[in-house]
Amino acid sequence: MTERQGKHALLEQLRADGLTTMFGNPGTVEQGLLDAIEQDSDFDYVLALQETVAIGIADGYARATAGPALVQLHTGVGLGNGIGMLYQAMRGHSPLVVIAGEAGVRYDAMDSQMAVDLVAMAKPVTKHATRVTHPDSVLRVLRRAVKTAMTEPRGPVFVALPMDVLDALNAEPVAPSTIPSRAVRPVPGELDRAVAALRGARNPVVLMGDGVAVSGAQRELARVAEVLNAPVWGLDNSELNMDNRHPLYRGQLGHMFGSVSGRVVADADAVLVVGTYTFPEVFPALESPFGEGARVVHVDLDDYEIAKNFPVDVALVADPKATLAALADALGAPAEPAPVPPWTPPALTADSPLVEHFSAALAAHTDEDLVLFDEALTASAGLLSHLPPHVPGNYFLTRGGSLGIGIPGAIGAKMARPDATVVGVTGDGGSMYTIQALWTAARHGVAAKFVICNNHRYQLLDLNIEQYWRDSGVPSRRHPDGFDLRPDISFVDLARGMGVEALRVEEPAQVEPSVRKMLDHDGPFLIDLQTD
Repeated sequence: MTERQGKHALLEQLRADGLTTMFGNPGTVEQGLLDAIEQDSDFDYVLALQETVAIGIADGYARATAGPALVQLHTGVGLGNGIGMLYQAMRGHSPLVVIAGEAGVRYDAMDSQMAVDLVAMAKPVTKHATRVTHPDSVLRVLRRAVKTAMTEPRGPVFVALPMDVLDALNAEPVAPSTIPSRAVRPVPGELDRAVAALRGARNPVVLMGDGVAVSGAQRELARVAEVLNAPVWGLDNSELNMDNRHPLYRGQLGHMFGSVSGRVVADADAVLVVGTYTFPEVFPALESPFGEGARVVHVDLDDYEIAKNFPVDVALVADPKATLAALADALGAPAEPAPVPPWTPPALTADSPLVEHFSAALAAHTDEDLVLFDEALTASAGLLSHLPPHVPGNYFLTRGGSLGIGIPGAIGAKMARPDATVVGVTGDGGSMYTIQALWTAARHGVAAKFVICNNHRYQLLDLNIEQYWRDSGVPSRRHPDGFDLRPDISFVDLARGMGVEALRVEEPAQVEPSVRKMLDHDGPFLIDLQTD
């Protein structure tokens, strides 16, 4: 292999892995790499005005492609800015390859400006974090990063790239990264144990999460649920893991309070957990919520998550798709799940919440190519009232607890799926974490559409503190002033100031023409939807 500088070798390796779009925010210690990218016509550099935005766009891109996405951060200050969104990517198992520059290995002893232990910073919010310290290992480490990010359980991987290492000559050969297959199913004896635990259950329950979508096991999950006649609840559920119109689908659990999830499984005599862990609440139950004598079967490719909090009877580190198919066959399920019965949207009246009017109008003017990126939070139920998710890969829900994914996530999804209609929905509070992402959409001509559900509050905190007071036996009282978002934020002015057309919607009569204008607009467009 002919010698070339490490930065050029790095680009060759990225090209071999199909990573030719880089989401980032530039800095001085990355200038050599960015200069090399500028000279390489195969690469697109998507500029974000802040690192949280870059990671959020990459997260949306990775989720929409089900593949890796490349992020460039600016040393410790950039990594620090992006840590909240990296945490969300880690919790959601997004396969991000995150790189950050630093001045150089030769300066390690100097404790100079911007010097920091990047690996130590990144470790808590990534699947793996490392640093390249020798010119002969740049490509080896990068291939390992891609492999680690894409191997289930997937997740973000961080690589620190010192500037002097990338400037040095490099003779490493380029080869596509190897991604191991984990499409395995249990040995027959273990599968028999799972079947025995589930067969004959009088009151079974299925708990499922995003491991189902990663495995492509939606059909197999429906077969098992139907043969068991078991209600299906989502835990840590942010992808389309089951058609939400299916009569056995019950909705979401596991966001805030363990007592809510506990009520669902308390009377179950058999519980199948697949593609998630139990239980992921902010305030989880400390004692097992499973009833005495209940048989629990847990299937996941993440061995750490199986029985992490509560013992189970059958623990299978296996691929959900292959394992659910085998379970369905052994339980005598038909080869295909039953057709989903016709779905009827709820009645819409003049008194219906404005977000439901919006949902109905959006449903009327879009088809199966609609991709929703949902950070509506307290308005999410209204958003989905006429748009129940049912197409795999066309619905993405916020996860991980950090606000701000709605706008950048939709941008990333639209870049990944340019022919689809992509609508990102967020709240007024969440939008302000990453509002500058609108500028990136305008700069790069990304025709995603954005909706801000504007209730002038952190309303989720209103709901949570009411629950907290109830659990604590405290009478309800005036909510903290910090939950209020007044004076009013002029989102129309903010959007237009960054090159995105926008309008404000206050009344039901304005919804229909506004949705048509949004969808017909050739470019990014924002609706400020007054939901208070």
